[in-house]
Formats: sequence, C-alpha cells, structure tokens
Amino acid sequence: AQLAESGGGSVQSGGSLRLSCAASGLGYSRYCMGWFRQAPGKEREGVATINTFGSTRYAESVKGRFTISQDNAKNTLYLQMNSLKPDDTAVYYCAAGAGYGYAACPATESQYRYWGQGTQVTVSS
Repeated sequence: AQLAESGGGSVQSGGSLRLSCAASGLGYSRYCMGWFRQAPGKEREGVATINTFGSTRYAESVKGRFTISQDNAKNTLYLQMNSLKPDDTAVYYCAAGAGYGYAACPATESQYRYWGQGTQVTVSS
C-alpha cells in the first residue's frame, strides 16, 4: 500500500490550502483514513479522520476551519484548510488503517498502519 500527499506550501495567516492524499493498494473493505500533523518540537497529533461511511472527527483546534473529504472514485483523501493560523504550521501526514463500524475513527496513531511521507505547511503571520 502507498499513500502520497501533495498540496502543501507556504501561505499567509488567514489563507487556505487543500492537501491531497492519493492512496493505492490498501485493500480494506472498511477503512479509517486520517490527517495528522507534527510541528517542530512537538509530538504528532491527529487533525481529522474519516471512515468508509463518511463519518468524520476533528481536533478541537481545527473544527470549523478544516474539512476532511474523500473521492472514492479517485482513491484520494483531501483536507481543505481555511483560515489558517501560524499554529497550523507543521508537516502533515496522511494515514490509513482498518475500519470497523459507522462510528467516527479515532485520531490515535496506533489505529493507522500505513503512512505517507508528509507534506510541509507553513503559515506566516
């Protein structure tokens, strides 16, 4: 399985970016997919998750600003990020793992078996 992120870059505070994650070879009938991020000097944290059924979960810090979505026909996961803040500066990772029921997937790293290489997002004030 492979995950490949794209769409990172530099933007000013208040700006927007859309991250994409192209997935291949996952082979799950039910899955969890998520976006995580790691800022310099900090631990990696969950940003948003989505499952097979479209149930989503967001970190409190991004609720109302970020939207996770998926295009199953293209095997692609997205993260639309609006109203970006300097605190959003981090390397953003796409992750995928086995899913279960309809409940939203947890944003814990152990849930996810496959990880992308990451894409840098830098927000300047």
